[in-house]
Amino acid sequence: MTIQADQETIIVEAFINGQNVKSLSQVAKENPTNPTEIVGYFPVTTKEQAVEAIEAAAGAFKTWKQTSIDERITMMRKAIEKIRAAENEIVHLLSREHGKPLYDAHGEIYVSLMWMEFACNEAKSALQEEIKEHENGKTILSYDPIGVVAAISPWNYPIALSTIKIAPALLAGNTIVLKPSPYAPLAAAKVAEIIASEFPAGVINVVHGDADVGVELTSNPLVTKIAFTGGTATAKHIIKAASETIKDMTLELGGNDAAIFLESFDVHDERAMRRIVISNFLTAGQICMIAKRVYVHRSIYDEFVEKYIEAANRWIRIGDPFDSNTTVGPVNNLKQKNYVLGLVEDAQKRGAKVIPLGQILDQKLFDQGYYLQPTLVLGCDVHDPIVVEEQFGPTVPILPFDDEEQVIHLHNESIYGLTSSVWGKEEDAISVARQLEAGTTMINTAAVQGLDVRFPFGGFKQSGIGREYGAEGIRTYTEKHVINVPKTLDLPYIPE
Repeated sequence: MTIQADQETIIVEAFINGQNVKSLSQVAKENPTNPTEIVGYFPVTTKEQAVEAIEAAAGAFKTWKQTSIDERITMMRKAIEKIRAAENEIVHLLSREHGKPLYDAHGEIYVSLMWMEFACNEAKSALQEEIKEHENGKTILSYDPIGVVAAISPWNYPIALSTIKIAPALLAGNTIVLKPSPYAPLAAAKVAEIIASEFPAGVINVVHGDADVGVELTSNPLVTKIAFTGGTATAKHIIKAASETIKDMTLELGGNDAAIFLESFDVHDERAMRRIVISNFLTAGQICMIAKRVYVHRSIYDEFVEKYIEAANRWIRIGDPFDSNTTVGPVNNLKQKNYVLGLVEDAQKRGAKVIPLGQILDQKLFDQGYYLQPTLVLGCDVHDPIVVEEQFGPTVPILPFDDEEQVIHLHNESIYGLTSSVWGKEEDAISVARQLEAGTTMINTAAVQGLDVRFPFGGFKQSGIGREYGAEGIRTYTEKHVINVPKTLDLPYIPE
């Protein structure tokens, strides 16, 4: 990646076999705060260049898989230090191309580095060969690298959701081809190149481009694993493309995560009310694991809504991502803005009450960017689109429920099951949590506030296949290889 002399416009090229590779055409990436400002340009990688990247990764794999785990960890630790040294530059670029406030962009780097460091600390034990002596002989279980990984990352957390794939894939001895989202390609590409500078050529490759590049990554027979974070609809196309060669997959997909407030929840707990507001509107609601629908026991519903509005109006300040007073920035792109607006307008047509939340710090800036004022939606039916669909934006419905059986049913009838949260007395909350169909359930907090990279993360049903984070998130980039050495080499009941 190079930065032009004006230190403003970023030029990104494909990165293949240790080199930047020029493309015939490039696409402008606008600043969602001010769409007339161009943050940088990224290439339209051709299908042929995608093949070149895959072949470079396949070639590098032959020698890379032979490197020791200690060597891999040493290289990754050096990459971590380089990212840390460049953090301010990365954060400013991420904020400009994505729209997230500076504190939020720093938070993404924090989570990324936390995971990379955990992966370095955990890799040796997670990948340690197991040898068991038993009455039938000896069995060796090894975790072998799987090969070339095609990693496709989304735009909402482009760095965190790239490094969640890069770190374990490389530590396990694989090579990788990364395709960042065209809605946030610049900072993710920069971080990938920083990491690549510590590894042999071909171990990390970066491509950009249209659907034909994605199809190549997901169908090429040299690719042995796909790691994808994104929408469920896109995942269905990926599964079809990969079916001809039966690839291993980790798919972290959409969610319609519910927050359930039990009768025992204290509506006067101001810190808890602040946590749920943040769980709804951090990153302008554009997080797969954010609380997207809120169910509140009818006995506390009215007071809960009152206290929620108070907490939201205290925390939500919509403005320039570079303003330290800003807590909520613009939506990342116009398509997403229009989608969220459509859901809110549909709810109004169905009779729901829409309440604007927070303070707009700069109306002129708000009007020129992809901004949406966060909204609370009341009076919805439980099956309205704004309740059953993933909004992925700054709006949230709050609905009353009468008993635990009812709310558990409402939670579990969704086609999704990524995360959930239950709020109230701990014993009560855990009892309900055990009955929910979700990959992660948090107690008295939600979303990123309840994330722990030491434990596996993923979803039920159409929220995904497989798990990331934790030791399991490292082993998912390996094949289990069993070597049996039986004492009795011949079967005893076979005749001579």
